Amino acid sequence: MNLDVLDISILGPGFLAGLVVLATHVPLGREVLRRGIIFIDLAVAQTAALGAIAATVAGWDPHGFGAQAAAVSAALLAGMFLTWTESRFGDAQEAIIGVLFVLAATGGILVLASHPQGGEELKDLLTGQILWVDVSRLWPAGLVSIIVLSLWFSVRSRLGRGGFYVLFAFMVTSSVQLVGVYLVFASLILPALAARGLGPIRGLWTGYVVGTVGYGLGLLVSSVWDLPTGPIIVWCLAGSALVAGASRSRDTRREAA
Repeated sequence: MNLDVLDISILGPGFLAGLVVLATHVPLGREVLRRGIIFIDLAVAQTAALGAIAATVAGWDPHGFGAQAAAVSAALLAGMFLTWTESRFGDAQEAIIGVLFVLAATGGILVLASHPQGGEELKDLLTGQILWVDVSRLWPAGLVSIIVLSLWFSVRSRLGRGGFYVLFAFMVTSSVQLVGVYLVFASLILPALAARGLGPIRGLWTGYVVGTVGYGLGLLVSSVWDLPTGPIIVWCLAGSALVAGASRSRDTRREAA
């Protein structure tokens, strides 16, 4: 254990990146849970990652405009495809989402097969490099979050199926660039599970608290015990959600008694 590594200049940007991700993932995660399309974020995130991988292999700057455009384009194509499949094959939508995920995941492996640093590129896209997030990258992601939240809370009833998938594609693409595929999924689903069954306001606050505690604790544990940051944050998010759920169950039993 090493407490000397608790440097705000390193942990601060990573924590802010987590808050930016949570800002949109908590409300949209509740919608994903309500619709029963749990793995949509994994599928769209993995497709966005495939676009970024293809751009990197083509020689483009991984954080440049070309790679960003490729990731967004891939995610939008995934969103439009899922819009079409939901209207045609609604009863099989969850299975189709799973197939899209596995195709995008294996596609990324195939594209990187001959890349000299393919394994490292793939690891970064999956687990993220949240401890090394540059503050300059938070501004574009924050702007995307503000736009997504503004649209979600003002016109979500008029977005329709296609609008939801397009909005989701933009959100997930931005998040994958910051924290990786695994944390995107965990940030979307775990706070939503912790807040399941709660009203709109209380549910949002519960989700935000669960997510904030998970990210903060994960960053601290990762730094002090020198553990991989992305995976440990996923576990801390799960623990935070479990504690919140257990607390709610205890309160419910007390009220019933």
